[in-house]
Amino acid sequence: MPHLPDVVLWSIPAFLLLTALELVSYRLRPAEERGDAGYETKDAATSIGMGAGSLVFDALWKIPIVAVYTALYELTPLRVPVLWWTLPLMLLVQDFFYYWSHRGHHVIRILWACHVVHHSSRKFNLTTALRQPWTTLTVWPFYLPMIAAGVHPAALAFCSSANLVYQFWVHTERVGKLPRPFEYVLNTASHHRVHHASQGGYLDRNYGGILIVWDRMFGSFVPEGEKPVYGLTKNIDTYNPLRVATHEYAAIARDLRAARDWRERLGRVFRGPGWQPAPGPDAPAAVAEAVPAHEHAA
Repeated sequence: MPHLPDVVLWSIPAFLLLTALELVSYRLRPAEERGDAGYETKDAATSIGMGAGSLVFDALWKIPIVAVYTALYELTPLRVPVLWWTLPLMLLVQDFFYYWSHRGHHVIRILWACHVVHHSSRKFNLTTALRQPWTTLTVWPFYLPMIAAGVHPAALAFCSSANLVYQFWVHTERVGKLPRPFEYVLNTASHHRVHHASQGGYLDRNYGGILIVWDRMFGSFVPEGEKPVYGLTKNIDTYNPLRVATHEYAAIARDLRAARDWRERLGRVFRGPGWQPAPGPDAPAAVAEAVPAHEHAA
């Protein structure tokens, strides 16, 4: 098994330092001066609590995931050695599959129920990066092709951790646009502000982890223009970590109980978060015209 460092653990001091610097910057230049969302104590505490909880739940989910990955790795005859030049290539491939995982978690409701946690804050600061879901058991299938191609599970874990650590700094309003070459290739704070915005033109855009080129290639890129408004299109108005973690699953359960048939039940689970069934033949015309097309955050 390759011996690779725990990137997240080694990055914790940098997380703390950057967050402290961001807080100081808001002291020196308050959010109101620039129209930024800024900080709120309860919101930041919820984000930190969600991050701490995710560490516990991820440790539990890791047991079956590692078992599946290890079994597949033992079955495949392919092997990708962990070398100085193969590791950047693995990171590139992992970022590609991260893009599709992230995109899938926005357009399939049962996956969105996991990812919506990260978008539930109406603030956008470095503590928002810590607002992580507790149900990440939905993520692992997207990386099966890497294991099947001979990437060791430990190498995949290293790449995933590096991708996660990179994305910490893009959760801020204190960094403006970078020089054009960086903005063209990398996921930046400007691009990620768009991703967390709830305006219609910004919904479901800029999924990239480290690179923004995947969004440019697959038609999901939008540059930052108007000031983003953060949160969900229907905000949940709670700081309770348990409710933050589970509110969309509860909404799915309510919709399933009210569903008229199995086709609607499947749609409620596997269609987009804003999907609504066609009104029945007895529904008033006003109801038929009012079916929303999309009702979730970017």
